Amino acid sequence: MDVDERPRPKGDLASQLATEALDPLSRDELDERVRLLEREIARTIAHRDKASAHRAAADALFRSPPDGSAR
Repeated sequence: MDVDERPRPKGDLASQLATEALDPLSRDELDERVRLLEREIARTIAHRDKASAHRAAADALFRSPPDGSAR
């Protein structure tokens, strides 16, 4: 399974954000919340991509040569 569909822990920050009431917020406050969330998404994506690149580099370094001979 690629997507983890298990319920989030109650203390999970995403769960807390999802249950937070938005009604009391003004349009400007909502816009700022969206900006903050977009920045956090960009930071998370950048970290994920960096980790993927690191893993790919490690896999390439330790991968056996195609003909099976040792280097």
